[in-house]
Amino acid sequence: MADPMHDGVAARRERLMEGLRVYGGHYAELSRRFAAWLGLHSTDATAVLEIAAAEERGAPLSPARLSERIALSTGATTALLNRLEAAGHITRSREHADRRVITLRSGPHIQDRADEFFGPLAVRLDAAMSHYPPELLERFESFVTDLNVTMDAHLAEPRPGA
Repeated sequence: MADPMHDGVAARRERLMEGLRVYGGHYAELSRRFAAWLGLHSTDATAVLEIAAAEERGAPLSPARLSERIALSTGATTALLNRLEAAGHITRSREHADRRVITLRSGPHIQDRADEFFGPLAVRLDAAMSHYPPELLERFESFVTDLNVTMDAHLAEPRPGA
């Protein structure tokens, strides 16, 4: 016999996951367009955005952490960083007490370009979000955090047949 509570949760999960899948597709398309706008390969633009976002959070990335975030081998990440640094899009520095640790920073123009490209979307998103009470948005932030923690845990498990 079907559990009505579980059936309701499963149906809601399906609707929410579909909405998030569509959002992910939109995010991927925006990233692709940003890359084209900058004249970069999409992987390079993704790396630049990851580096800039980490800086904004006050937690700049190392090359190893960037490699994990964009799912590239360390060798491929090194080649990518060499291209981005040669083009002036990023810098590598040794600012940690342990001089072996390399910190990645976005080039001086990257944040301005990202703001120019994504600024109009930010205004639209702010307008859309302004219709919801802060308490609901806080709950949604918690929900998204819970989804990400759940997905991270699932992705960390060994794959069947691996």
